[in-house]
Parts: sequence; C-alpha cells; structure tokens
Amino acid sequence: MPDEAGGFAEFVVAGVSDEQWREIGPLPRQHGLLAVMLRDPTPIRLADIREHPRFGWWPAAHPELVDFLGMPIREGDRILGALFLANKEAGAGAAGGGFTAEDEELLGLLANHAAIALVNARLHERSRELSILEERNRIARELHDAVAQKLFSLRLTADAAATLLERDPARAAEELATLRTIAAEAADELRGVVIGLRPADLAGDGLDLALRKQVELLDRVHQPRVRYTGQAVPRLAASREQAVYRVAQEALHNALRHAEASTVDVRLTGRDGLVVLEVSDDGRGFETVRGRSGRVPVASPAVDARRLGLASMRERARAAGGRLAVMSRPGAGTTVRLEVPARG
Repeated sequence: MPDEAGGFAEFVVAGVSDEQWREIGPLPRQHGLLAVMLRDPTPIRLADIREHPRFGWWPAAHPELVDFLGMPIREGDRILGALFLANKEAGAGAAGGGFTAEDEELLGLLANHAAIALVNARLHERSRELSILEERNRIARELHDAVAQKLFSLRLTADAAATLLERDPARAAEELATLRTIAAEAADELRGVVIGLRPADLAGDGLDLALRKQVELLDRVHQPRVRYTGQAVPRLAASREQAVYRVAQEALHNALRHAEASTVDVRLTGRDGLVVLEVSDDGRGFETVRGRSGRVPVASPAVDARRLGLASMRERARAAGGRLAVMSRPGAGTTVRLEVPARG
C-alpha cells in the first residue's frame, strides 16, 4: 500500500522470517517494478524478474527472486496497492515452477477482493470520522447550552453575594443559597454530558438493552423520573440502530434540558414491520405549526435551543429511511415518535 511521500504505508510480507526482515533493512521506496505496479494496471508475469528493464536489484540480505507475478489492486482506474508473488515451488504447477495463466487469474481474483476490502475499510473510517465530528459538535452544543450558561450564572451570583456581604448579610446568604443550587445543577448537567459520551454497545447489547441502560443512567443523574418500557425488537442494520439510538438521545436531551418535566417515558416496540421509538414528557410543551417536514416549533426564545436538535433528529430519521413526528402543545408535554422499517 503506497503512501503519498514515495514510500509505503503498509508493506506486508509472507515467506520471510523476522530475522531476515530485520537484516533486509528499511522499507523500499516506490522504484523499479514496485513503482511500475503502482502506476500501470497491467499484471506482470515473468519467468525471471531480473530480465525486466525496470529491475533494480535488492539489498544484500534480501531473498533472491526469479519467477515473478505482480497484480495491481484497483478501484476503477485508481491503483490502491499491489500484490506480488515470487519463486513458485516446483511441482505446485508447471514442471520446474513458474507462474501460469491460471495463477494470474487467481491472483487477479484475490486483488479484486482486496480492493473491495480496502474501499470498505476507507468508507468505514470516513464514516467514523464524520461520526466523531458530529459527536464533537453535539458535545460543544450541550456544553454551551447547559454548562456554560450555568457557569455564567454562578459568576454573576457570586459577584452579587460579594457585593452584599457587608451591607446586607441576609441578602448575601440568599445569594449564596442560590449559588449552591446553581452549582448542583451544573454538576448534574456535566454528569449528563459525560453519560452522553459513553458509547452504547449496540452490536453486543442490541437496541432494547442499550436504550434501557441509557435510561437507567439518566434516571439516576437527573431530577425528573426517566422510565423505559420496551421489548425485544428485530435486529436492524447497524447504521439504522445507531440512528434510532441517537434520536432517542437527542429527544431525551431536549426533554431533560428544556421541558421542565417531572416524568420522561421512553418506549420501544416492534409491529407491522416497523420498529417504533417514542420519547414523551409531561413538561411545558410548545406551540407548533405544520411545515413541509411535519409539526415544527413556532419561533420563540423558549424553543430556540430545541431547533438544532429537532433538525438533527429529522436528518437521522431520513437517512435511516424512517419517519419522525413531533407532537406538542403548551402545557401538555411533548412526544417524539420515530418509525423505521425493520427490514430493508
């Protein structure tokens, strides 16, 4: 596997002992036949590698190669790396060794499988990077929405208490009591953010158990009662389970942070080919209007903090092939309902 500096990001060798590998020395550069295979999509099959015009020899401790078969690993017109074999054993094919057309065909098949694996690995890594970036943005949002505001209030309240300490001790004591309350709330907010950082073991636990664990943690940390009602549901594709879990997290975050609720209920059910998630609270609710994407909150300072979370939930639902509905009325609480197909 080449790097972008004329060397190799990966150079995996079989048939050479560890001692030989150490004696050979540092990794080669992209020169000679190695460079040819990284630039030319044509397979190379030689009875004697030393007869190739681009052959450049090898270090003193390097095994001597004779017959040679090289195969670029390709994704369309792009060469991702190369496989090469040398010194085929006599008796494993044609008499006296040497690689055959059948060997070339087989190595081409292996190269195609390697290309698929490499592309999938890169896509997975890119997806992981995007998930990390998205999680960082979510954490930054939560820290700004919750903890930063609490710390600002702490500072103002401490300043007020210091000012009143000499001329009005009773008022100063009231401000200090408020200070303790705000500090306790800030500690709860921080614990909530830390819990949100803990990755769910969706692959091992499944969606039902992962949600149950999350709800139990939140119930211990936050003042409102958080309850879970669920059942074993069909296993979903990994990306779809992740979407459902993240929507639940966002809905819980909104309910615990903004709804002033006394109880939050999480329900997970499966029926009619669907997996259904509902997160309901008995909080203050908000006024909604019907827009192109369903019921959305009316603009007001009280619901501004929910807007980004609702947009994120809708995007996750869309990516998972599901439907998201948000039902709310002032004084009547809020319900977030997500439906995703169990199959497909």
